[in-house]
Amino acid sequence: MKKIMFSEYNPSMGILIDVQHPLDYKENPTPNSKNMYADKLLMNYKTVLDKNKKYYIICNKGTLSRKVVAMLEYLGYDVTQVIK
Repeated sequence: MKKIMFSEYNPSMGILIDVQHPLDYKENPTPNSKNMYADKLLMNYKTVLDKNKKYYIICNKGTLSRKVVAMLEYLGYDVTQVIK
């Protein structure tokens, strides 16, 4: 599993997706990120993700992002976990 620190992320690298719950995201949004709750993303990955793009997955504690990255990596997506 690829990992980087949030301070290393640059928007030109790929799409940053924050997988925390929308209510948590509203209280503590990650700059330059799109919010898509982990469960919703994993249930709809075929319609919202493109295998030709790079995705950077983040959450507040790292638990959800680790789960999402592991699943998407298994499914053949180019994903990296971002650590706050």
